[in-house]
Amino acid sequence: MTAAGEEPYDVVVVGAGVVGSAVARELARFPLRTALVDAAGDVGEGTSKANTAILHTGFDAVPGTLEARLVREGHRRLTAYAGEVGIPLERTGALLVAWDEDQLAALPHLARKAERNGYREARPLGPGELRAREPHLGPGALGALHVPGESVVCPWTTTLAYATQAVLAGVDLLLECRVEEVTERDGAHELLTGRGVLRTRYLVNAAGLHADAFDRRLGVRDFTVTPRRGQLLVFDSFARRLVRHVLLPVPTALGKGVLVSPTVHGKVLLGPTAEDLDDKTATGSTAEGLAYLREQGRRILPALLDEEVTAVYAGLRAATGEVDYRIACHPERRYVTVGGIRSTGLTASMAIAAHVVGLLADAGLEPGTARELPAVRMPNLGEAFPRPYADARRIAADPAYGDIVCACERVTRGEIRDALASVVPPASTAGVRRRTRAGAGRCQGSYCGAAVRALFEEAR
Repeated sequence: MTAAGEEPYDVVVVGAGVVGSAVARELARFPLRTALVDAAGDVGEGTSKANTAILHTGFDAVPGTLEARLVREGHRRLTAYAGEVGIPLERTGALLVAWDEDQLAALPHLARKAERNGYREARPLGPGELRAREPHLGPGALGALHVPGESVVCPWTTTLAYATQAVLAGVDLLLECRVEEVTERDGAHELLTGRGVLRTRYLVNAAGLHADAFDRRLGVRDFTVTPRRGQLLVFDSFARRLVRHVLLPVPTALGKGVLVSPTVHGKVLLGPTAEDLDDKTATGSTAEGLAYLREQGRRILPALLDEEVTAVYAGLRAATGEVDYRIACHPERRYVTVGGIRSTGLTASMAIAAHVVGLLADAGLEPGTARELPAVRMPNLGEAFPRPYADARRIAADPAYGDIVCACERVTRGEIRDALASVVPPASTAGVRRRTRAGAGRCQGSYCGAAVRALFEEAR
């Protein structure tokens, strides 16, 4: 909190999801006093923790939009960053599958759209090559558009990497810090929070589903967020052999539709639904939604429905009914809104952050000379990369990495210990799961839950 007589922050970022954390990390490159605040007890607790975890090329974005530019740039930035800091990423490629003549006829248009977006690697596949690439695909597929640049990534580690690097560089991370009121006084914004008053010269609204409501606190009424629920099914690791690419449908006005995708954690995703709601807390699943997903999955990859489901979850996307992001600068207010960031926000996050810092500079912020950020290396949660339980040298140096606590996901005591002692530690056992995969397997913590809880409580 800002103590009496203390200089205000240069920038406060409201919302510690993937975009807000990326903005805080970008601001940390400069000699500024910055805070990242969130009402939740952990980073990435909202939309950022429940998505399809795809790193998009932007091939099917609306050409000429801000989203198209930022997704294209964000894909390049995040691909490089993942390699630098150890975020699990697999370039699987995607297949946009046509199941009828109308969809088949749409593929050349989508290929031309990709070229207009600067992506020139997409190419059509006939039914024979499609079947050779995906032998478990359901009957009736007429062809596909191959997009080799699409990847899958770990969304949990991405948000955590941004926040960790920001904190190491001096950003104040203030969690369980709900902003209740915003006023302006003496050339600064005053944020009344559940933890006291924050004063800041510049303000960034990255509040996700609540970005429109936050705007209205400052008298700005540019857009309305309609929460769009996406329910998903997660299939066990035994299903991973069934699919090699991200299998996409031909998109509709409601979104990219139901897909089947491998994950970096060795599972398979089926979803999401696209349900526009009024309730911004409605993250529960429904019998109707899951039945719909199973119906779609049976057509796309019939053998998938014979595999075990390990988890069901739902996320809410910040839909606005418009074709572009709602990123706006209000220079006279020293305020930037980062709104309407839909499913591509994970991909675009680093480019959005650079864009926002540019807008703040246009509004009068003098960021100073950029500096190198502290180096970080994130723990590996990816199944395609070496993990501690299989690293004999690491176990020899520290036997805790050979002591498996979560048998389903082969998570060790050493990994849980490290997560609990990390720069941005978990605030719950759910946070432990996002940092280690403990409890994310087929038994969903029935076996390891008590041990994980004990380690968590011991570290508090």
